[in-house]
Amino acid sequence: MSITNIPEINLGSAIVSEETFPYVIAEIGVNHGGSISLAKELIDMAAEGGAHAAKFQTYKAEKLASRESPPYWDIAKETTKSQYLLFKKFDAFEPEDYVELKEYCDKKSIDFLSTPFDDDAVDLLAPMMPFFKIASADITNTPLLRKVAEVGKPVVLSTGASTIQEIEYAINELTSKGAPSVALLHCMLNYPTDYDNAGLSMIPNLKRLFPACVIGYSDHTLPERDMLTLTTAVTLGATIIEKHFTHDKSIVGNDHFHSMDMQDLKLFIENVQRLQSITGEVEQSGREKELAARLNARRSIVLAKDIQKGERLTDQHLTYKRPAFGISPIYWDDVIGMKALADLKSDHILKWKDLEQI
Repeated sequence: MSITNIPEINLGSAIVSEETFPYVIAEIGVNHGGSISLAKELIDMAAEGGAHAAKFQTYKAEKLASRESPPYWDIAKETTKSQYLLFKKFDAFEPEDYVELKEYCDKKSIDFLSTPFDDDAVDLLAPMMPFFKIASADITNTPLLRKVAEVGKPVVLSTGASTIQEIEYAINELTSKGAPSVALLHCMLNYPTDYDNAGLSMIPNLKRLFPACVIGYSDHTLPERDMLTLTTAVTLGATIIEKHFTHDKSIVGNDHFHSMDMQDLKLFIENVQRLQSITGEVEQSGREKELAARLNARRSIVLAKDIQKGERLTDQHLTYKRPAFGISPIYWDDVIGMKALADLKSDHILKWKDLEQI
């Protein structure tokens, strides 16, 4: 692919493409429990851990779910049996709180984000964010898609529980109504997502199906000790990574149990740095570090038997051995038929000065 055809998206603090470091979103969501001070602590941790953005969720329960909305999460981990009741627990923030969090993110040099779930939230957040993030559940929400698109900012769209046709529909709605670019996040809408259901092969599939879009991954698996799932997503081409973020994974309820903490985040960042280091292109100047191995591990043409001065070399006279201090075996055919300029013993490493030039 020509470099001019590589998709990219402007995400505020970074221009993101497959040639850049992944843009990492620490999804604080509502893990602050309605506490501004805890929300700020989580921003501190996200910034220290290396995330590019700290993301929240902006909604009011009455606008988001009916009172009879059933749960779709693991009720053994989060026991609330109504979406409305769960959302009601965590919708305490008012507009001025989001403004305060935005200003705090600026102070900490981390992008402020919050997912809007209704038109009022879009209006509130539009002046504060470099781009919009739309949740998987709203991929078919035509009014919200259009409202976000009309702001004219880039959009990152999660694709959990969606079909290819629904993804196409959302992209068309967004781009036709004003969004300058759309990135897609592969996502499985299970809380938590089983490892064998993570479906990371969808990342290269989305790259193939939507070549104009930057592709990333929004993760709901339980964070492993080595952060293998997120790291694997990057190896498969994810250039935006989003994962729920907490200060304490042992807290019962809501999103804490499948969130990463600051140490998980730091480990993931280190994994990606190492990954990019070991998979990067090798400049020719970098070959200098291989010089000792090149000289000692490669072969030279070596005499397999004694030869007399004036005698012509045949393949019966020759073998190949380490080190590479003599004539390279790449010149094997050239050496055969040349005359020795002196008596030479078996195991002698041949050099051009030993041979009569034809």
